[in-house]
Amino acid sequence: MFNRSTKIEKQLVEANRRLMDATKALAPMHKGGELEEFYAAHEEVLRLERELAKFKKEPYAVPCNFPVKWDTGAPLPFLLCNDNRTFLTFYVTETDPNWDGTYVNVVDLASSESASLCLVTFQNCFSAKLGHPNDEVQSGHPLAGRGLEGYTAQFVINSPWLEEVAKINSVHPYDDSNRWKSLNHYIFWFHDCTFECLAESYTVEVLRETMAQLLVRVQGKLLE
Repeated sequence: MFNRSTKIEKQLVEANRRLMDATKALAPMHKGGELEEFYAAHEEVLRLERELAKFKKEPYAVPCNFPVKWDTGAPLPFLLCNDNRTFLTFYVTETDPNWDGTYVNVVDLASSESASLCLVTFQNCFSAKLGHPNDEVQSGHPLAGRGLEGYTAQFVINSPWLEEVAKINSVHPYDDSNRWKSLNHYIFWFHDCTFECLAESYTVEVLRETMAQLLVRVQGKLLE
């Protein structure tokens, strides 16, 4: 057991060294292949981080194959929920064909212009939260070095949060432990905040409307 862990740790050290070299190679004038090497090295580091955490039975994050990319600058997520239903909305990445790198598009929540928005509906969500950390302090998160990948949707294996909730509810005389085994710990890494929830699954819709219009519709769903 010790030898296997040590082997993975050594591989991870080498993978991080490879990633560091690949990162440095992006700075000067490119000869070709630098970006591909960076992505390959990055993926290898994530793979080994997850393999090591899995072997040690520690928490780690893996992709949940979310079908939508959100704006890395200002996705402006909203969490709307009650005791029975949970919804998450945010701005989807849009390519500006006229962008030349000299200006920044500022998102106005009160704008009357339609935009690409995502609505995520979580099934059987038992708990949800939206807040810190932001992307500037993700290196201090417990999942840093354990498969954490910013600006993506992931779920947490060996989740301490899920274990905590299951333990709390175990004191109930009619508690069904299988109920908690069906849940996933989802975590969405945004620019200014992080969303997390415990739910069975989710569905995704991409819509073209204003954020105000979408929020009104979601409000109606909460009242159904």
